[in-house]
Amino acid sequence: MGSLSMSTWRVVAVIGLGVAAGFFIHDRDPQDSGASRSSSWTETVCFPVRVVICIVAVVCLLSVRWLYRLLFCPLELLRAPEDVGYIAEDGRSRARAANEVRRRRKTGELPPVYPNGWYRVLASHMLERGEVRSVFVLGEQLAVFRGQDGKAYVVDAYCPHLGANLAVGGRVVGGCIECPFHGWQFQGKDGKCVKIPYAEKVPDFAKVRCWPSCEVNGQVLIWFHCDGEDPQWTVPEQEEVTKGEWVYRGRTEHFINAHIQEIPENAADIAHLAHLHTAGIVSGVDLRYTNSKTWEFLRHDWKAQWEPESEPNKHCSQMLVKHALTVFGCHWPLLDFHVVARQVGPGLVFLLFDHSFFGRGVILQCVTPVEPLLQCVSHIIFYQSDIPPLVPKFILTAECIQFERDVMIFNNKKYISKPLLVKEDSAIQKHRRWFSQFYSENSPRLQYQRDTLNF
Repeated sequence: MGSLSMSTWRVVAVIGLGVAAGFFIHDRDPQDSGASRSSSWTETVCFPVRVVICIVAVVCLLSVRWLYRLLFCPLELLRAPEDVGYIAEDGRSRARAANEVRRRRKTGELPPVYPNGWYRVLASHMLERGEVRSVFVLGEQLAVFRGQDGKAYVVDAYCPHLGANLAVGGRVVGGCIECPFHGWQFQGKDGKCVKIPYAEKVPDFAKVRCWPSCEVNGQVLIWFHCDGEDPQWTVPEQEEVTKGEWVYRGRTEHFINAHIQEIPENAADIAHLAHLHTAGIVSGVDLRYTNSKTWEFLRHDWKAQWEPESEPNKHCSQMLVKHALTVFGCHWPLLDFHVVARQVGPGLVFLLFDHSFFGRGVILQCVTPVEPLLQCVSHIIFYQSDIPPLVPKFILTAECIQFERDVMIFNNKKYISKPLLVKEDSAIQKHRRWFSQFYSENSPRLQYQRDTLNF
């Protein structure tokens, strides 16, 4: 028997609670000799009514809970790698369809797979004081922990002693992480081993790799450079987030089967906006149906421009976006949005919203390589605390729908190193030249050798 969906289980639970409550209410003391046959008949008749009342009461409670979550709780849409962008046919599961697409993909001549830069590993609120988390990014297993001093540290997960995973059973001791296997303790600030419980002396060379990290805008980030160079720029702080004027209202998460460069390159591909994103968000995300005539009365109009920034911010670029909504050919100025999308390095984008009626906020787009052709993309929204949460949650939902249309393209395309472009596509080549600064001579590349991946 197939497993029941969560909604089905909720319906079953509501009915079960109602019936049980009805029996409980119906039950009376058998010693009550004063009850007549007519009253027993009346109770029997009223029993179904009691059951209905109990069911209605439970439904009302669940509705209140749903309404509370809708109006006040952050929106979190976390997609699995196979959830978006794949077409499952001939009875195949979406997971099987996703795996088949990945296997038959023609990679072409790919750029290096891990550009130099800052990458998000997790949100600050997911890491409590004294807690350790296991994460897999950039093809590496890492341990992220928060010391008793409140600072977040990132080290290689595997103990150099006998290879135990520090993030699985390891515990935080002061500013150190203790190996669950033999109790070796490594400092978070530099990775040095400071204690071996059974050894007289700790060797000077005993250490675990420590990753440069920072914690800003409610996120923990690490610095990657193929040659081990120190960070070449800092992640900008969004002051409104730090001061608490803008608060967390939710996030989305997607896994994309593509080269990392193809995701930010979308900003320079101005022409795709009119073709892919014009259909209203009510049209959904499946590109086979987004242009259905049913919803053509609603359309989004876009104007955009992409430019790189100059020194000392040559690692940054900006995309200026103007959005307009038309319904049955009538322009709705209230829903006009002007967005400044500022990219910082290869993996971070700040989408700043400033609207006279709906307020101000930012969506942080964080692209983190999990492995060479698998990217984890998070969108985290912070918005004015005095604006009803429903507003930023709607903005995040709309952005998610539009982004998932891109995901369907990303998950099924190939990277073309020498694309066929027209003069209107000039910004794409300009973006590629700008993005090339994040590659070095020793940046890891993807090489195919029979059925294995070596880089």
